[in-house]
Amino acid sequence: MKRIDSTPKNDGFRMPAEYEPQSRVYMLWPERPDNWRDGGKPAQKSFAAVAKAISQFVPVTMGVNQAQYQNARAILDPSIQVVEMSSNDSWIRDCGPTFVKNDATGEIRGVDWEFNAWGGLVDGLYFPWDQDALVAQKVCELAGVDSYKTEGFVLEGGSIHVDGEGTVLTTEMCLLSEGRNPDLSRDEIERILADYLNISKVIWVKDGIDPEETNGHIDDVACFVAPGEVACIYTDDPEDPFYSVAQESYAFLCEQTDAKGRKLKVHKLCMPKKPVTIKGDFAIDSVEGTLPREDGEICIASYMNFLITTGGVIVPQYGDENDALAVEQIQAMFPNHKAVGVMTREVVYGGGNIHCITQQQPA
Repeated sequence: MKRIDSTPKNDGFRMPAEYEPQSRVYMLWPERPDNWRDGGKPAQKSFAAVAKAISQFVPVTMGVNQAQYQNARAILDPSIQVVEMSSNDSWIRDCGPTFVKNDATGEIRGVDWEFNAWGGLVDGLYFPWDQDALVAQKVCELAGVDSYKTEGFVLEGGSIHVDGEGTVLTTEMCLLSEGRNPDLSRDEIERILADYLNISKVIWVKDGIDPEETNGHIDDVACFVAPGEVACIYTDDPEDPFYSVAQESYAFLCEQTDAKGRKLKVHKLCMPKKPVTIKGDFAIDSVEGTLPREDGEICIASYMNFLITTGGVIVPQYGDENDALAVEQIQAMFPNHKAVGVMTREVVYGGGNIHCITQQQPA
């Protein structure tokens, strides 16, 4: 499969919305002993449950480091395709390709963004990230699609959500962070997004809810659920750790219009009733030294970090009082899909959730 020396916009490709038809979902197997507690065993069970839930709707491919192949094959449902694929960790939303589509021909290609573990040597989460940086190309090879390489432009898939009709949602906290593209202005970043996603409007939400982990990815805060419609986290409890971001983001989005000039319809999505806290002590070997995850520490637990796939929406669950409400609210947003809850506390302990550990390929 070849590298295309052009841009998706130039060639008539666009990034489809997540709610458009898909052909496959890709994941990576967790095993880092510093990021996952108990040698990754509890997280592996959660990843397997997520993969099985998705496989009700579309095929799933799991990339696995060589030493974990037999373990993964034994734990995963037989319907899941398992392939050896080296990686540094398991966040394929961020290190995998963003797929783009040409509507005239139906051809799919991949965008291989620069990946630097959420901030590189400034505030990246781990070093090295050399194997993660190769995942996008490997997935494109596996999918049999040509790709574009954004030489020198850092971006993660979790930092963007598109409507497939010219609009992208992102956060200032993430895309304007010092560890990504410090030499580029906001306007220059917008031009690159326009070239590689084929969008004409960027909606800049101010902050995300995880400044320490991903510098505020949008996929914990808001996403498009239909043309002209977004979901946004919401709480009216001032004691909620994410109250201010939820309130500000909701108020801001209610005033926005999309690329087609439609005023956004904003759906509220609840937060967990009680903060989700870490169980056990472990620590990431980060660029800045050891980043402890301590017993009782508040997790970045958002129901927004769901995956929309063909016919289904896979929703995080935490064993919280609001779990059922979150599924109910998401089901109402997607009347033609089936909302399926999966327990993912172990995934959120590692710093992400269902959207972070999946990457969809359009049909």
